[in-house]
Amino acid sequence: MTRTGVVFRPQSPIGRLRAVAEAADQAGIDELWLWEDCFLDSAVPAATAALAWTDRLTVGVGLLPVPLRNAAAATMEIATLARLFPGRVVPALGHGVLEWMGQVGARVESPMTLLREYTDAVRGLLDGERLTVEGRYVRLTDVALDDPVPEVPPLLIGARGPRTVALAGEVADGVLLDAVATPDAVRAARNTADAARAAAGLEGATRVVVFVETTPADARAAVERYAEAGADTVVLQAPEHTPDPEPLLDALRLRRS
Repeated sequence: MTRTGVVFRPQSPIGRLRAVAEAADQAGIDELWLWEDCFLDSAVPAATAALAWTDRLTVGVGLLPVPLRNAAAATMEIATLARLFPGRVVPALGHGVLEWMGQVGARVESPMTLLREYTDAVRGLLDGERLTVEGRYVRLTDVALDDPVPEVPPLLIGARGPRTVALAGEVADGVLLDAVATPDAVRAARNTADAARAAAGLEGATRVVVFVETTPADARAAVERYAEAGADTVVLQAPEHTPDPEPLLDALRLRRS
């Protein structure tokens, strides 16, 4: 069964997060997603708060721009959330907006190389491995989590272009599609990711999470369209000029009633 969610945009006042998270939890919505834009509120502490204020809601962080954080530090953050709220956290890693990465002195020559190395490192550390890595960008020496994560969360890659979608299928558990225009784009992305996953010798299908900008009037139809296209989770977001997600919550609540 397709899961449903809503986005709490970083442009929304952070003081509204508790009310939105609690309303989503009470409405039976499956997932609340946050993302991190420079230079707004940080997604990790916001996700921690949303998880603490709710009882059953899954909180996705999509996405964390990998140039901004050391891979070990990101693993520590994800692992802490996973220990505190087992089974309720879905982190997604991604390139970030390259212009912003340049503003903070973090832009790299090969974002794809960084994302591959970074995802491999984070996944290995979460899985309890002790790593020594001498990559182009990621360098670790005898690094392991002292307190292994009992329930390792699924690790997603945020992707737009086909190369990054394929990387998600190859090295991650799933793909977050945050800028798709049509259900056909979801079908194409699933095919690309699943093919890369099979080529890498991995079993099962790639988990596909899609952000869909919509209005409350079209919310239920949007979920059905993108579910039919192969999305495992359809996450609705309000248009940027009206970022309040609560009307979408109301529409999804009606869908479940």
